[in-house]
Amino acid sequence: MTGLEIARLRLLNQHLVHPSFERTQDVVRWLGAVQAQEYAGAKWGIAQRTQSLTNAALDQAFADGAILRTHVMRPTWHFVAPGDIHWMLSLTAPRVNAANALYYRKLGLDEAVFAQSNALLTKVLQGGNQLTRPEVETALLQAKICNPTDDRLRLAYLLMRSELEGLICSGALRGKQHTYALLDERVPHSQSLERDEALAELARCYFTSHGPATLQDFIWWSGLAPADARAGLELVKSQLEQEVVESKTFWFSPILPDQKLGFPIAHLLPAFDEYTIAYRDQSPILDVYNKEQARANNSMLILLDGHIAGAWKRTVSKKAISIEIKPFTALTDTQEQTIQAAADRYGAFLGVSVDFLY
Repeated sequence: MTGLEIARLRLLNQHLVHPSFERTQDVVRWLGAVQAQEYAGAKWGIAQRTQSLTNAALDQAFADGAILRTHVMRPTWHFVAPGDIHWMLSLTAPRVNAANALYYRKLGLDEAVFAQSNALLTKVLQGGNQLTRPEVETALLQAKICNPTDDRLRLAYLLMRSELEGLICSGALRGKQHTYALLDERVPHSQSLERDEALAELARCYFTSHGPATLQDFIWWSGLAPADARAGLELVKSQLEQEVVESKTFWFSPILPDQKLGFPIAHLLPAFDEYTIAYRDQSPILDVYNKEQARANNSMLILLDGHIAGAWKRTVSKKAISIEIKPFTALTDTQEQTIQAAADRYGAFLGVSVDFLY
């Protein structure tokens, strides 16, 4: 198996080519979780894995609670399907809390403070009340759980802890502001799994949707302890295929779409897209173009045939968007046209015209 073949299978398994999903929640459930600290970009990442979802449709799905945004893996936000959130939190939250422990101590946050904060959040959010971050901060200031001299880190870690405990999650947008809601009110019923079942489900989901991938990739993506990640893989490896490439073992689902890819294929990925951020080792998608530029670039990336080939940036107005590309190597006319088609798809997603700059 070559880097080109690994990239091809990842494109197919992540549904970046031949997308069949029609609903936002189906994409998120397939991928397991979608890193989403950059809300606008994460929506575009989901849309590229569907047939024709628009930005407005994704905002509506988010408002309806079809997907939730919360801290669940690694200390950052992810989109998660409501049906998966409770069992996933029970599996991953202890590791995130352990990663946060030093900041908890520095900020004077102990179990008594967390209990006080959680009680207040329950009180102000109950009954379907959804509050913005400034409104939550005001409530915590009035209760003297936060104080005006805090640098906002205390607020951030209090809210993250409440998310990790399964108390709060995202509410609907209010204008451009995110809100918080009680998780039990957004998701009154959710699947629960025993620990081994949860480990197996997370491993199955990851290697099916993100494979070919290594155990180290899974450890990075999930944030699980290495022993737990190995246990999860052990529980499902009979359902997977494996191949050793340059002494690394890649695992992937044997049930692959029987579809041919026509080259060139271009994608304009948002920052932190699952196609890049979900792997500890990105070398399989770096072996065609300039590796050093690709490694050093943590922005929005251009894919050509599944390999990182450049960066792009956008300038958005109400009626139009300018997209400027910065390829790592000279493009052929065909490659340029393919990237421009990807830019047009982004414009259609936003519902605006596109000015393509190269």
